[in-house]
Amino acid sequence: MSVTSPATTAAPRARRLPVALAVAVLLALALSGLQPHDRLTWFLETFWVMIGLPLVVLTWRRFPLTSLLCCLLALHALVLIVGGYFTYERVPFGYWLQDVFDLSRNPYDRIGHLTQGFVPAILVRELLVRTSPLRRSAWLGPLTVCVCLAFSAFFELLEWWTSLAAGQAADAFLATQGDVWDTQWDMFCALIGAVTSLLLLSRLHDRQIDGLASSEQRNVVERAPQ
Repeated sequence: MSVTSPATTAAPRARRLPVALAVAVLLALALSGLQPHDRLTWFLETFWVMIGLPLVVLTWRRFPLTSLLCCLLALHALVLIVGGYFTYERVPFGYWLQDVFDLSRNPYDRIGHLTQGFVPAILVRELLVRTSPLRRSAWLGPLTVCVCLAFSAFFELLEWWTSLAAGQAADAFLATQGDVWDTQWDMFCALIGAVTSLLLLSRLHDRQIDGLASSEQRNVVERAPQ
């Protein structure tokens, strides 16, 4: 009588999760592209999804990701898709938050930039842990935060260049809503998101990385000629 271990049972579920997430993101992207509020803004906001999802699929066999990172990437994609469909300053959920907390502006853009730090922190951490000797290093956390801040600053430069190239047509993409300190707030939100992500998720992330490494080792043994 064969005995199925919990790890063996969990493996198919772990493989189905990325597929389900990818299908959900693709469906949301397709629906959002039917009648977005502003076509240019939709394209600029969802461009990262259009690039990132195929990249993950193409590299999956060689470099599969942890379930935690897959879920976070899907969440980030949905945040971008919703912001692209409505434009950030018109997202209904943001209007609701604005009314509840009596804010002067729609805060969905702030949520987007918190996510811009929260999710890439785990992405960067996974790449560093799995491809460099930094896992046990005290520099892992600070370097991860620095990379996230560098990406946030680069994104602000992209917004600036887009504004110069497109003029007023890019106003919805900038989503400054009249705030002269919007760029600084965006980067600060990304910083808070990255630090919070590392504080909350690092231990869980380490366990999933260990589980992924064990699964890859079992697959190598199973494929080896007997």
